Formats: sequence, structure tokens, C-alpha cells
Amino acid sequence: MKTRYEGMICHLKSVRQSRGLSQSQLARLVGVKRQAIYDMESEKYLPNTALALRLAKHLRCKVEDLFSEKTSDDEQPITLTEEDREVSRVAAARIRGRVVGYPLSGRRSLSDGLRAADGLLSSDGSTVNLFCSEESLNQTVMLLGCDPAFSILRTHVSRRAPEVRIHCLFASSHRALRGLAAGHAHLAGTHLHNAKPGEANVILAQSLLGGSKAMVVAYSSMEEGLMVAPGNPHGIRTVADLAGSKVRLVNREPGAALRTLLDDHLNRSDIPHDAVAGYEKEISSHIEGAQMVLYNLADVALGLRVIADVFGLDFVPIESVRCDLVIPDDLVDYPAVSIILDTLQDRKLREELMTLPGYESSHTGAVIAKL
Repeated sequence: MKTRYEGMICHLKSVRQSRGLSQSQLARLVGVKRQAIYDMESEKYLPNTALALRLAKHLRCKVEDLFSEKTSDDEQPITLTEEDREVSRVAAARIRGRVVGYPLSGRRSLSDGLRAADGLLSSDGSTVNLFCSEESLNQTVMLLGCDPAFSILRTHVSRRAPEVRIHCLFASSHRALRGLAAGHAHLAGTHLHNAKPGEANVILAQSLLGGSKAMVVAYSSMEEGLMVAPGNPHGIRTVADLAGSKVRLVNREPGAALRTLLDDHLNRSDIPHDAVAGYEKEISSHIEGAQMVLYNLADVALGLRVIADVFGLDFVPIESVRCDLVIPDDLVDYPAVSIILDTLQDRKLREELMTLPGYESSHTGAVIAKL
């Protein structure tokens, strides 16, 4: 006997499509007729527990990712990207039918001032009381990455379509792509250098997205290297100058593109990690590294020329790398994402990127690969 939906929301269709499955293919996997999948997606009936578990198993997700309880218009179930019981303010967007939230804690709560939240979490973190409208939530894009010029993209998008919001949240290349693979973002930025034949950004995206189809689009090219005090008092010219000296380095965390760049150059010069003072001292952003050099808490930090320029530091270039945006195929036609892709073709955006120290925009908007 079929049980009709009462106070439930079905996300089966969006999850199925994100896995590249047709209704017929999914029906064969779970042992039902295609009509049953159609009826569930049309919210004509709710599957029993056994069928719901089979659906979750074959779609590689949780049952609650497929079916959720309806609440009031303002209070909705939320998927948190990380637990933080001390924080209730969140930045939120709807991704494949789910409300995904990032706690606004630490640096994430700041831009020029405190970031306004999209809602407040319930005491148990299972629901969010939204301040924004459903329409606004559906026109919000979550972008993970660490290119500081993403905020410029956000502004150009808002000029083109004021109703579209972009939450630019800082994450290393690996973290950004893992968040994308988990369904916690619409887009992810990655900026690995090409140490071997092939496109490093594409190779990393293929490995972390687990075979999911996606498009890789160029955003910017930027200079990466070593940020040092004004005048470069230690005379650093290459990564090799960090070895066997008293120069104090602050490193980035594993998975950060700059850490990968440093390791590659150390390996090329046959320099062991323990020969570099401070190699094990990790920080989590370009800005944190620049501040440590500025206040003489370190002599060298990995970073971008544009960040060194902002803090009045000298800069030792290592490589120019391309920052790409990775977009899952099922989200490419999402209206707000489509506007972002259109904006990447805008001459005004490219012209502004070209004015930034160490930036170049000749490839902006070009499709690098389709996974």
C-alpha cells in the first residue's frame, strides 16, 4: 500500500540527477518499476523504510538527504558543513534541494565588518530560522576557494543581476573540491601549479569528485611565491635559500596549493623538509602569513603578490598559476550559476583583474576541461 506524503519534502530527483541516473536506471538498481520512482519524485507516495534505505545506498547518501520534514516557511532543515555549537549565525544557500549552511565563526564572519547572517541555528543545530526569503535563498551561490579576487567576481555579478548573491568562503584547493563533492557548494576554486604533464587543477578535480561530471572554467592567473619583509633583509631569491638558515618560515596547511608548490620546489632541489626552519609551523591563509611577516613573527610566508602588495611587503615570485572554477554539470544551468558564467565573459571583469598586482586575465571564462 502506498503511503502519501504528509508534511514531507522529496529531494530524490535532484540527488538522482546529480549521480547521472535516469528514473529507469535507478528503478532497476533498487528493484522497483520506473513508475514508483516517478511517483516518489512527484510526491505521490512515500517509500517504506526498506526502499528508502536501498535508495540511499545506491545513491551514496543518507535517507535524510532524500526525504526531509516540512517546517514553517522560515524554519527549515539544514545541512551544516561543520559542527560549531558555540555559533548560531550561518551563511546559507539551497544546493540540490538542501539548505546548506556555513557557521559564521572566526575569519569567516568578517569582510570589511561583521558579515550579516542568513539565519540562526536551533539549539541542536538541526534547523535554521532564516532571515532571507525563499527566493533569495534560491538565488544564492556558495563558492569555496582562496583567490582573493573572488570578491571582485561577486561584485560584477551583483551589478549584472542584483538579485544574485555569492557567498565567497575561504578554503584551500583540496578543501574546496571536497566541499563541492559533498554537495556543500555550487562552485569550487582550485589553483595548483602544473608540476607534471597535464592540468593539475583538472587532475585534482577528477580525483576528488569521484567520477562526477563537471566543467572546469578559468578564472584568473596569479603570481605565487614568498612574502618577505620590505627590502628583503635576508636576501631570499629562491626556495633553496630557505634551507640551512635561520630564516623563519610559516607554512600553509596540507592540501593548500601553496604548500604543494613549496614541496615541489624543495623536492626539485633535494632539500628535506626538516632543513627549513618553520616548515612545520602552519597557518591557514595568505593574510595570516602576511600579518606574521609584517609583525616580525616570521621572516617568510607563502602567498600571492597581490597580498604582499596590500601589506607593503616585498615578494619573491615562484610561479604564475591559473585559478579555475569547477562546476558540477547538474548545476551549470542553475540560474545564478549561469549568470556567473556570463559574467566571466565580461570585458569589464577582465580589465579589473588585470589591474591587480600579479594578476592576468587572458584566459578568464575559457573552458579548460569537461570531466
